[in-house]
Amino acid sequence: MQRLAVTAIVFVLSVSVMAQQSAPSPSKAEARPRGAESTVAVTPPGYLIGPEDVLAILFWNDKTISGDVVVRPDGKITTPLLNDIQAAGLTPDELRVRLNEEASHYIEDPNATVVVKQINSRKVFITGEVEKAGAYTLTGPMTVLQLVANAGGFKEYARRDRIVIMRTEAGQQVQLAFDYNAVVRGKKLQQNVELKPGDTVVVP
Repeated sequence: MQRLAVTAIVFVLSVSVMAQQSAPSPSKAEARPRGAESTVAVTPPGYLIGPEDVLAILFWNDKTISGDVVVRPDGKITTPLLNDIQAAGLTPDELRVRLNEEASHYIEDPNATVVVKQINSRKVFITGEVEKAGAYTLTGPMTVLQLVANAGGFKEYARRDRIVIMRTEAGQQVQLAFDYNAVVRGKKLQQNVELKPGDTVVVP
């Protein structure tokens, strides 16, 4: 009886060891630490690089001059080896072409890549009788209602039917009316416009 028990224990241990040895090892993708991927911003249609945006500049044939850069207030970036390069107002692909042109004086076939990591230049502003007035980054489409929500809503004495969106178009400042009370009742929905970079919403 004792011999049968010992045999059973040995058999169970053998099966356990075989199961562990045959278990599939984690794939490389599974073994990669979380967060190892580089952060990449989602660029909206028509995106142009602007001040305070964070870019990753990669030269595949010379990694020593690659790295992250922040676009300066004057719209330029500085990378090792190259002089100041104008970045603001360009698309990432246009900047890539410019970098290749400049780097080709020093590196054979530089093969530059531009990756947008953070978009900080596309800002809208809200001021007046809201809980959290200030600047908000446009990471995607945003309407006036959404901006008000992001700003924590109105203070007690806000004139919700007298809100104004101040916008610059063709070098001229225009004012757009926004009647919150009407919009939330399903009226004047055309006033709930999609905001553009530089817009300022004033809540009296």
